[in-house]
Amino acid sequence: MRASWDIFCSVIDNFGDIGVTWRLARQLVAEHDQSVRLWIDDLQSFCRLCPEANDQDALQLHQGVVVQHWVHGSAPLRCAPQSLSPVKAADVVIEAFGCQLPEDYIEAMVQRTRPSLWLNLEYLSAEDWVAGCHGLPSLQPRGLQKYFFFPGFTQGTGGLLREARLIEQRRRFQQSPVARQHFLNTLGVFPQNNSRLVSLFSYENKSLFSWLDTLAAATQASHLLVPQGRIVAELQEWLGVKQLSEKDQHQRGALKVQLLPFLSQPDYDRLLWSCDLNVVRGEDSFIRAQWAAKPLLWHIYPQQENAHMEKLDAFLKIYCQGLSQATGSALQAQWHAWNSGQNMAQSEQALRQVWPELEAHSDAWCTQLSSQINISTALVQFFRKWL
Repeated sequence: MRASWDIFCSVIDNFGDIGVTWRLARQLVAEHDQSVRLWIDDLQSFCRLCPEANDQDALQLHQGVVVQHWVHGSAPLRCAPQSLSPVKAADVVIEAFGCQLPEDYIEAMVQRTRPSLWLNLEYLSAEDWVAGCHGLPSLQPRGLQKYFFFPGFTQGTGGLLREARLIEQRRRFQQSPVARQHFLNTLGVFPQNNSRLVSLFSYENKSLFSWLDTLAAATQASHLLVPQGRIVAELQEWLGVKQLSEKDQHQRGALKVQLLPFLSQPDYDRLLWSCDLNVVRGEDSFIRAQWAAKPLLWHIYPQQENAHMEKLDAFLKIYCQGLSQATGSALQAQWHAWNSGQNMAQSEQALRQVWPELEAHSDAWCTQLSSQINISTALVQFFRKWL
């Protein structure tokens, strides 16, 4: 059954919200033959992820997805700026990450002969309560019902975003040294054979300097690849340069630092697949790093009263299952240090002692996760059962 979908995304923190919804919209079209319209209130951010898009075009089509500029305010929601017809509500309506639907759109949902399925796509969490709340309804005014849809790492949740052939594509890429080298070379990256390749995509971080100092003082060489982002200003300060250029490479001790351009989502995937360690942030890059099947370090989005630390520990609790006590303790120490602004020297050195086990675990964890349902399939199934 080909249904119509409206996905609303309000961009709050750079590229996490739009990154997830753009992936989801594409997958619903490509793998489930659904008709999808993606409402975005920040087209400039969208254009960074979809370079062929135009931030001046209120209505555009990319990869089968209708992309509609969402202008907040009191004006009625229209399908296009010049349209006089009010917008019609879709069969399935997703408000992503707690964004508020426009009042006139809610009214359009009320006016439908057959109600829309109204879903609140929540943020990712590994906390125990998630499975119990996934799929629960919430009564809304005017007879509508909204359902909570929780992504997650365990059975009973909505799963994680994963394209149908993603794991196969990643394995094929990682089994081809030629493909890896060609991709890195297109970015201007020419790593030495004995150098450990590390990607860094992070929020501002008080632990950065001690981590870089440790990498610079290590016996093994590291090549740090940094896509454009919020961490660049602190990186410049550590290097003692006024401005980093994408063409420059800076060497300090055993550490080489190289700035990369902002990458498209497919190229960012390939970067994660190419590196020995991936430092990621937020939600979207965090999940993509797990599909890379390589060791990772997560900078979780900070929340008031350290609420994010509970989410961090909830993930570590399930991720460390199967690890030896030494490796689990070393991993947790490093993640806590990175997310608490602590000195990274001791935890970085401890983790290097157990690196082979951590590499094997990263691959096994990816295989385990990929046996679960992905979000787009779970959403389509949820809709069909709801009918």
